[in-house]
Formats: sequence, structure tokens, C-alpha cells
Amino acid sequence: MGNGEEILGFGYLMQNAGARAAIASLWSVSDGGTQALMNSFYGLLTTGKLTKAEALRQAQIALITGDYSAVGDNRGSLIVEYVGSQLPPDVSKNLNHPYYWAPFILIGNGL
Repeated sequence: MGNGEEILGFGYLMQNAGARAAIASLWSVSDGGTQALMNSFYGLLTTGKLTKAEALRQAQIALITGDYSAVGDNRGSLIVEYVGSQLPPDVSKNLNHPYYWAPFILIGNGL
């Protein structure tokens, strides 16, 4: 029997190890969908204009809309490299189903 902490999962472990924030998934996810989401997330985050929480939100919206080349926000258009050609061949280019984008959550400091 555990102490109950195992249910908290990866995000809890990362914070316990000292990370200020962690992106974790709520269920088992597709490698290709994860690659598309994380490429978009880091592309947005490296602009330095968005918080981690907003970059994750906009990356999820990119999967929903299928638009990886331009992710709009209130300040204009941010360019994100199209990742469709980098996805494994078994992954559909239509990643708008919640299975691909909905399981990702940001735990901790989203700033």
C-alpha cells in the first residue's frame, strides 16, 4: 500500500523535485499528437511574450483549429513552424479530437 501520493502523478513528482511548473497528461497520449502540441507550445513560449499557461492554451487551440503556421493572440500573429511534416506517418494530420489536446495540464506556476 502506498501513501496516496502515487495518484498525484508526474506533475506532483516534478514539483516535489523542485520544478516551478510541469506539463502533465491526464491520460495516455499519442506520441505524434504530443509532438505537435509540444512543438507549438515551445515555439510560442520561446517568443518571450506569453506565460506558460497562455502558450499551452494557444498550442491546444492550434491543434483544435489545425493551424500550426499562425497562432493569433490579442497582440497580433505569432508564427509557429508547421509540424505536420514532422509527425510520424501513423498520426492523422487532423489532431482536433480532444484525445490529442485535452489531456495536457500545467501544474504549478504558469507565469
